[in-house]
Order: sequence, then C-alpha cells, then structure tokens
Amino acid sequence: MDLHLTPATATSEERAAVDELIGAPGSGWHGAERDELTHRVARGGRAARDERHLLLPALHALQARAGWISEGGLNYVCERLTVPPAEAYGVATFYAMFSVEPRPSTVIHVCDDLACRVSGAKEVCERFASEIGPEGAPSPDGSITWHTSPCLGLCEQAPAVLFQRAGVERSDAARGHADAQGVTAASLVDQAVMGGRAPERGAIAATPAPSEGPVRQDRHGLRLLKRIGLVDPESFDDYHAHGGYSALRRAVELGVEGTIREVTDAKLMGRGGAAFPTGVKWKAVAEQPVHPHYFICNADESEPGTFKDRVVMEHDPFALIEALTIAGFATGSEQGYIYVRGEYPLATRRLEHAIAEARRRGYLGEDVMGEGFRFDVELRRGAGAYICGEETALFNSLEGKRGEPRNKPPFPVQRGLFGKPTGINNVETLLNVLEIVSIGGAAYAEIGTEGSTGPRLFCLSGNVGAPGLYEADFGVTLRELLDMAGGVTGELRAVLLGGAAGGFVTPDDLDIRMTFEDSRAGGYTLGSGVVMAFNEDVDLVDIVLRIARFFRDESCGQCVPCRVGTVRQEEALHRLVSERTIGSRVDELALLEEVAQVMRDASICGLGQTAANAVQSAIASLGAFGGGPDDTVTGDDLPTPTEEQES
Repeated sequence: MDLHLTPATATSEERAAVDELIGAPGSGWHGAERDELTHRVARGGRAARDERHLLLPALHALQARAGWISEGGLNYVCERLTVPPAEAYGVATFYAMFSVEPRPSTVIHVCDDLACRVSGAKEVCERFASEIGPEGAPSPDGSITWHTSPCLGLCEQAPAVLFQRAGVERSDAARGHADAQGVTAASLVDQAVMGGRAPERGAIAATPAPSEGPVRQDRHGLRLLKRIGLVDPESFDDYHAHGGYSALRRAVELGVEGTIREVTDAKLMGRGGAAFPTGVKWKAVAEQPVHPHYFICNADESEPGTFKDRVVMEHDPFALIEALTIAGFATGSEQGYIYVRGEYPLATRRLEHAIAEARRRGYLGEDVMGEGFRFDVELRRGAGAYICGEETALFNSLEGKRGEPRNKPPFPVQRGLFGKPTGINNVETLLNVLEIVSIGGAAYAEIGTEGSTGPRLFCLSGNVGAPGLYEADFGVTLRELLDMAGGVTGELRAVLLGGAAGGFVTPDDLDIRMTFEDSRAGGYTLGSGVVMAFNEDVDLVDIVLRIARFFRDESCGQCVPCRVGTVRQEEALHRLVSERTIGSRVDELALLEEVAQVMRDASICGLGQTAANAVQSAIASLGAFGGGPDDTVTGDDLPTPTEEQES
C-alpha cells in the first residue's frame, strides 16, 4: 500500500522507540530510506498489514518516549505497519491517555471520580492548581501539567493520583492517599517520578501503610485472596511453594472435557457484571471447528469504584497466568492475551515479569510443562477507554482499531479476535477456576447459594471505616459487608452498588442479600462488586452529575442513542439543578425517563444500556433532583446486563 503521508517526519528518538517494539525496518516501503528499487518493488504486503494489531503498542511507545504523538511520529508508525494515516489518527485520538498535541514530559492525572470526590480530591486539585498552575496548562518551567481524571482504580486509597514521565527512562507511578497533611504537589512529583532515583519502571510510588495492607480481613477461610500479602508477587518459587501450578497439573490430568465439566458443575457465573455461565462459554469455544482459538483475560477494569482485579494482578500475578493457561488448555486456545488498564502501572510490570518467568520455567510456550500442548500469553495495555471493557470493543482495540463495540451475532465464541473463536473472562472469574479445579466443581457449587455459587470479591469504598477489597461467599448481606469494612463513618445516606453502571439503595435496604437471584428479584445489581457508601455529608446531586458526565465522556459515539442520550441526560440534570427547566420539573423528569428508555432499548452495547441506571435510581429511591417513585421508573424497571457483555 503506497501511503499518502504528510511531509512531517519522525525524530530519531521517535523512530528508535517504534523500532524497539517492531524491529528495524527492512524496506523503504516500511520506514527505511527509499532507493530506486523501492519505487519498483514492493515488499511486505500482507505480512506488514498483519501487524496492524501492534498499532496500540506503537502509539504507547511514541507517547512514552516523547510525551505526545507527533504528526511525524504517527507517519512513521503508519509506514511501519501499513496503516492509512487517517485510521491511525482516529485510533490515537480515541484513547484518553494519548495526546496528539505537545505537552510537558510529566503529566499528573488527579482522580475526581466518585470515591476520590468524597475523600478530598477537590483539595488535591486546588493544591495542584496553586503550586503548578491551572488545569491543563504547563507549569512555569514547562515541565509539568496536570488534569482531572476519571476513576484510577485506587478507590480504597482515595484520593488517588497517577504520574507519567516521558523519556528514555520513562516511568509511570500511581499514588494513593494524596491528601495526607503536609504533602505538596512538588513532594508527590519528587517521590513519584522527578527527583532522586526514579522508581522501577511501572512501579507504584506509594502503597497503603503496612497496617492496612492489600487484605484487611481475617484470612481464615479465604479462597481467592489467600496468597495476597503472604506470597512475594515477583517470586515464581514462592508462588510454587504455596501450591502454585497444582491446579494446572490437575486440569491436565482431567483433560479438556473433564476440566470444562468441573467448571460447568461448579455453576461459575462471570464476575464482570454479566453473570454468564463460564462453563457454557468455554464449551462453545472448544467445540468450534475453526482454528486458531484465542482466550483473553479482560483486565480493563474501568468501572468507577472497582479495584478488585488490580489488587489480584499486583499481588498474585502468577495465579492469573495459571488460571488463563487452564482456560487456554480447556478451550483449545494456543494464544492468550491479557488486556490491562493503562492506568495500572504496577499491575502491568508485575504481570510482564510473571509471564516472562512462567515462560522461562516452561509453564508457557510450545510445550507447557512437557504435557504436549502449546499456550503463550501477551500483555497489552489499554489507553484510557472505559468502553474497552465491553468484549467486542476490546477485540477491536487489540486489533489496532478504535475501541468500538461490534453488533452481535456473531458472538465471540464464533467470531471474536481476528475473526476466530474467542473466549474471554475477567480476572476474578479466572481466579475462581483455580479453586474449582482444586476442590472439584461439585464441592465449589456447595459454596454460596443455589443460584450464586462460590466466593465473591467486593470493593468497599467511600464513607466506610476500612476501605478495601473483601472476600465473602454469595449470600452475604449488604449490612454484613459494611460491617466487615469497619461500618459507615457518619450517618448513612445511600449505597451505590455495581459502580456508575449500577444503582443506589437506601439505608432501608441493608439486609438485601448479595446474590444474582436476589438482585434480579429486588431490582438492584451486583455489577463488578462495587459497594460505595455515602453519608449525609455527601452532596448526592454532585455525585449523580459526576456519573452523568462520566458516561457522556466515555460514550464511544458509535450509536446515536448513546452518543446523544448521554449528553441529553446530563443537560436535563443540570437544568433541574439550576431550576431552568424546559416546562415543569415533572416534564424534565419525564424527559429523563424517556431518554433512559431509548438508551436501554436501542444502544449497541451495555454502556448506553446502563448509562441511566444510577441516575434513575437516585431520582426514584433517593428523591434526588426533586424526583420520587411517582415521577420516574423504579428499580424493578432497571435492565439486567446482556448475557454476552462482561464489561
């Protein structure tokens, strides 16, 4: 393909960054100097086009080296991968973490989402504004800029900050508890990425105090979190000494059919929000006659209030690699991918290390454990797009395209990544597989309830005494979960279940059981395990407006109901707050309900279908914006996620 590029050329640093990822160019058609022969003979062709899936990593490489994606740098990527410039530009501008405009080498992302919003994010932003300058503007010396960000997945350490420093010694670092007394913007930057010795690549700048730790509950009886805090996450030998890879050996003994049978007998439901039967999905992939098969771990955990997958990846990465290998073995997949949030630098580094170690020890590769089957894993970083938690949007992102959802059917088990049969589960779902294979499907099914088997991870944050990740068997009540997290600080006003795509419940609902069957009957949702408490001091109108803004910003814009509906929803809420309604307040509430119904019925994916859930539940259950049960839909009218969506 003879690409029509602009005259801009890449700098030597930009070329080096891309070449480190892809390799040196072998032809004038793909980035090398052109000679007379180049104009007569084209090399690469389909082989070069097949590397389109490297577009996102290449853009990451440019951003990491230069701090932004220049026109010349983008031209060079297009040459190397044979991607039309318009398409590459469309991808680069789709993801929030990429910039196609010049900016300082150090960028600070300050979370102002739900958990951080009630824990001091406003004060952190004010401090940064006074010490660095206005949001989005370079500091006086031009070295730093800052801006607000959606949830960074550090809700138990709110308020949270993410630092990114570009250059040859590029370093990303996340920092929790950024509101500590006496902490200044300069000291945060100094600790994270600027002064002294830079932290390890992708390292976290600060972690919770040892007394808090990653697990804040009695370890007795824990199944999913039993190794966290006890096993060195960077030691293969330590993981192996604590039972690591015994489940994979057991799966090989059971064989493909036996492993799928155990997962099916366990009645394991997806933990990403859709609650689709995992055994059914695995069996469907395994039976597909078309090859190759792929298996993906969806670790793009972007739901506000959710941090369970991050904790597992940071503190038990080998467990995820082992579970993903079992999934690959059972479904006949030879290649696996982990798609991890771009905002998770420590998880990324530890997973990269775990993959390399597992491969070196013979637990990934051409002949896993000498058992005659091939399975390998690649890690891919997202770049700040909530929509990529939707499985088909994730496929597009992996393929080097904009992260926009696909219509279904065909379903991923038939045509997924690269048009081939694909299985996909999130981190928590896969983690359960280790327990299932170890104790057997029937024994696992005895845990929890008849319709909701096994343990579940819950992310407790907001106005609770001990925010953190907690494990409990299905059937635990909301009251019991809040008690596990130290109870509510102050007088409870509301609890958000399931994150921004979930809904609010009131203090009268504390005895509801956290099960799939109870949530369906009661009109609430478990979603991704978010339990965020708000006391009477919190401005819930402000919280709901932030949720509305989140969905407006995160809509991919592909379908009209979601693209327009999320904007109209936010506009109507602001009119209600300002009392500049179109017609009466009841008219505005009716309009909100109508917009919500259209988004639920006509949006392509779960983002649009659930974008009004929290808003509608706040109006109906909490009387926010002057609403109430007589003015709008009730919780019973909230939709349940589609079977195939696990976002």
